[in-house]
Amino acid sequence: MDSINIAKGYGKVSSLENPTATTHHHRQNAPSACRKRLIAIVIASIIILSIVIAAAVVALIHESITEGPEEDEQPKNSPNPSNSDSIHTVCTFTQFPDSCFKSISNLSITPTQKFDPEIIYSLSLKAAIEELVNLTSFPNTLIHKYNRTEPKTVSALNDCVELFADGLSQLRNSEEAMKGNNGTAIAMTELAMENMKTWTSAAMTDLDTCIDGLEEMESTVVDEVKMRVQKSKEYMSNSLAILSNMKAILDRFHLKLH
Repeated sequence: MDSINIAKGYGKVSSLENPTATTHHHRQNAPSACRKRLIAIVIASIIILSIVIAAAVVALIHESITEGPEEDEQPKNSPNPSNSDSIHTVCTFTQFPDSCFKSISNLSITPTQKFDPEIIYSLSLKAAIEELVNLTSFPNTLIHKYNRTEPKTVSALNDCVELFADGLSQLRNSEEAMKGNNGTAIAMTELAMENMKTWTSAAMTDLDTCIDGLEEMESTVVDEVKMRVQKSKEYMSNSLAILSNMKAILDRFHLKLH
């Protein structure tokens, strides 16, 4: 501040010539100089704090990008990047894209095989079949538990056993339609697609009918069964959505239906 005062005083009476004037000037400007110095310190502190915060944010972003998702969020058998992109593209046509991608990626698949929409559909169907196979024993478990206490619930659950078996049969019809005489996958035709949509819809209806029966009986296990069949319904819904949008999906891949 002294250098500034000196510059401003150039050409004027010096402090040696007029000591009284200099003393009076310093007394007037001392509070102002302190305020300016305080403001400068505050501004400098804000700038430093902003830099520190910005650096921390950049570090966090970099860490999240380089580390990626946790291992337990990754599918068990992650397909190669090209196939992963293909599965993601197909699954965007479904109502449950996350479960679609995870269910397919968790299957024991050949990483080197190039996936086209028809293969991805067949894998979604395989996931639906495997989930329904796991579900078929569930009603019997509940029957054993409530056999002596809730006869109406047991009656409805016995219907569920038959409905689940019928649903599994419907899905296996679709699976067979994807195979030729030698058991290898074949290209889907318009007729085969219509049949597979009918069978998959019937399997979904079987699950809904099971729930309806439990509700009619005012069963205490209806909510438990609803939760247990949800994943199976999602997988079937995914397969049905892929079939229903197959032409649009093939267009996305610049392919045509055979």
